[in-house]
Amino acid sequence: MTSIVFESAARSVQSRRRIRHHIYETPLLPSRRIGIETGSSVFFKAENFQLTGSFKIRGAASKMTALGSDRAVITASSGNHGIASAQAASSIGQALTVVLPENVAPAKLERIRSFNVDVILHGAESGLAELHAQQEAASRGLVYVSPYNDPEIVAGQGTIGLELLEQAESIDNVFVAMGGGGLIGGIGSVLKSFSPQTRVFGVAARNSAALAASIIAGRVVETEHFDTLADGVAGGIDEDSMTLPLAMSVIDEVVTCTEAEIAGALKDLALKENQIVEGAAALALAGFLKVAERCKGQRNVIVLCGANFDRDKIFSVLNG
Repeated sequence: MTSIVFESAARSVQSRRRIRHHIYETPLLPSRRIGIETGSSVFFKAENFQLTGSFKIRGAASKMTALGSDRAVITASSGNHGIASAQAASSIGQALTVVLPENVAPAKLERIRSFNVDVILHGAESGLAELHAQQEAASRGLVYVSPYNDPEIVAGQGTIGLELLEQAESIDNVFVAMGGGGLIGGIGSVLKSFSPQTRVFGVAARNSAALAASIIAGRVVETEHFDTLADGVAGGIDEDSMTLPLAMSVIDEVVTCTEAEIAGALKDLALKENQIVEGAAALALAGFLKVAERCKGQRNVIVLCGANFDRDKIFSVLNG
């Protein structure tokens, strides 16, 4: 195991002390039907019930509490990180600008604006929004906060892993949707440090799979991005991203899912588990379902990363 894994896990322990009063400890819920149907123990880590409707508040609170309130901050996000950063900045009293891609879900845009932060719409996907935010930070003297490429952000996301270790007797497999790599890097570093027998599955959306392609290549590569139900994981990653070597160190297997598989998982969560979530959360379940035969008789955790969905998009899938 590489030193960056242990260092990230240790930082998560420190982060948890700072953010404890800024987040919810979310429940680990047993499956109602999917576990029975797949012949295995299935649990959902319900970050869809998190304070801002997404795991992103963990990383945002981790970074903001590390910075203090006297620094003006700019960040970029496809939505959930922007919501989380706005919530954290509001509670700490920081000035914040959020750069969003032009195709951001309207519900997420409205939520971010409700915190009275500055909003800039730029670019067709989150990677372009991130680049613009970095340029704005350089020209305006602001602190740029990456949605994923920051050790304190990753540490905050890793607090999910610390909770899992306390909530579950044991974990054979964990399934995590992959975007920029902060979530799976944080959770994976904690689990590999304290529960090395747990297998970490990274789940990618075929329509936007930059991290998966970069893991295969062993370096950051550019990929073509198409619309995906899992819009929370869409976009590229930074050329110098710390999450790539971390992901390569902690991920045991990558599973790539189609839009049809993500849509099927969305329906399963709604109709079988009574949970309506966003596409990125359903992506994690889609990954499990794709390899469920190999996980029979094992204890599986699926991280439901959020529920800040576009109402029209999700209900068109559920009604389809």
